[in-house]
Amino acid sequence: MVIQTIREAARDAQVADRSDVVVVGGGPAGISAAVSAARNGASVTLLERYPYLGGLASGGMVLVLDDMHNGSEITVQGICMEMIERMSAWGLCVTPPDADRAPGVRETDAMWRKWARWGLFDFHTHSMPHPICFSAAFDPDAFKRASYAVIGDSGVKLRLHSWFSSAIVEDGAIKGVICETKEGRQAILGDVVIDATGDLDVAASAGAKSQESSFILTTVSRWGGVDTDRAEQFQFEKPEEFAKLDHEAKRIIGGCWNFWWLKTPLPGVVWLNCPHVPKLHGLKVADLTAVEIEGRARMERLLTFAHENFPGFEKAYVVDFAPQTGVRQTRMLEGEYVVTKEDVMSRRHFHDTVCRGRDYYTPYRAMLPREVDQLIVAGRHYSATPQAQKSSREIPPCMAMGEAAGVAAAVALNAGGKVRPADVAAIPRQKRAPGADPGDVPSENATLLEAAE
Repeated sequence: MVIQTIREAARDAQVADRSDVVVVGGGPAGISAAVSAARNGASVTLLERYPYLGGLASGGMVLVLDDMHNGSEITVQGICMEMIERMSAWGLCVTPPDADRAPGVRETDAMWRKWARWGLFDFHTHSMPHPICFSAAFDPDAFKRASYAVIGDSGVKLRLHSWFSSAIVEDGAIKGVICETKEGRQAILGDVVIDATGDLDVAASAGAKSQESSFILTTVSRWGGVDTDRAEQFQFEKPEEFAKLDHEAKRIIGGCWNFWWLKTPLPGVVWLNCPHVPKLHGLKVADLTAVEIEGRARMERLLTFAHENFPGFEKAYVVDFAPQTGVRQTRMLEGEYVVTKEDVMSRRHFHDTVCRGRDYYTPYRAMLPREVDQLIVAGRHYSATPQAQKSSREIPPCMAMGEAAGVAAAVALNAGGKVRPADVAAIPRQKRAPGADPGDVPSENATLLEAAE
C-alpha cells in the first residue's frame, strides 16, 4: 500500500472561548479535573467530543468502580465518592456495607454468594473466595446524570460535540486547543490545559514524548430479561454442570474475565464486559471498526447459547451496546517521572505524591510532560510503563489524578501561573480540605523509598 499525503491550506479558527483552565476530555478524570479547578477559584472550560459526559464510565459502560481500597481503608475519596453518593441516593449504585467488608466476614462463602455477581470483590487476591471490598456497581446513565450535576454546580463551562484537533503551542508552552465542531474549527484558549483524553491526544499533538502500547479491546453490552436469582441458584446448586456450560460460553465469546456477566442496579439487566479482543490497537481506525463488528457477532452467538442452556437466560435480550469501545491502553506520557511496575507493586511513596489508587501512589512529576509547559496530564495515559499502567488505570484512581490536576492548575495560577514549579505541598492541602485523600500521608504498607526534599 502506497502512503500518500495531501498538503492542506492554512485555515483560520474562530476563538470561541477563553478560560484560566481548559480541560480536554469529559471522562472521569476530566470531570474531576474541571470540577476541582473550578472549586478552587479558576474559570474552567471542559471540552468533550461525544454528546455526553462520563467517558468509559458511561459511554463505555464500565459499570464497576474499583481499585479504591487498601484492606479496610477506602483510598479514593473526594469527587469520586461524591459521584457514588449521588448515584446511591437515586438507587442506581450498589456498594457492600461496612459489616460485609469486615475482616473475617469478607472472605466467607456467604459474602461471596451475596456480592460476587456484582463484581464487588478484590480481584487482586489469589485466595478463593476473593474478599469483598469497597467498590461500586452503578448505572451508566446515572453516571452521566451525576456528572452533569457536579459540573453544573461548580460553574464549569461545558462544550460537548467538540472534537479535539490540535494543540496551540507557542515558545514551548501550550496556549489552548483547536476543536472540530459543527460550527467549524474553533479555538479555546487557556493559561493551563489539562489533557484528560485517555489517549494523550493533546500532549502528543503538542510535542510531548510518549510511548505506545496496546492491550485488549472490548465491546461492552447489557442484556435484559434475565432472572438473576435463577441464574445464581443454578451456579451454586449445580456447580459441575454450571462449570461445563460456563467454560463453553467463554469459548464462544473468545475472551473475558472470570465472570462473563454481572448484575447491575437495574432489575433483570446484566452487564457483559466482553468479548475481549487482543492484538488490536485503540488508535487504529481499522482495528476499532473491526472490534465493533466482531464483538457484536460473538455476542449474538453467546446470546443464542445462553437462551438454550442457562437457567434464567431463556428470555434474555440485548438492551444496548456501549457507544464507546472499551480501550484500556494506547499512548502513555513519558514525563518528568515514569512510574514503573515495581513502583506500583512495592507501593512506593513519593515526596511529591498528589493522589493514590488502591495501595499505590502517583507523583506530580508523572503528570508533567518534559517538553511542554502549562500542560498537565491526568488519566490512564499518565507517565507510566505499560506494565505499571495495567495495574493503575482503573476509573477511581484516574478520578483522583484528575482532581489533583485541577487543584494543581489552580495552585499554579494563584502563584503566578507556572505549572511546572507549582507548590507541590499546597496541592495535597487543598485537595484534602473538601475530603479527598491526596496520598501525601502513606499507609502503613507503603514503601518509603523517597524522602521529602
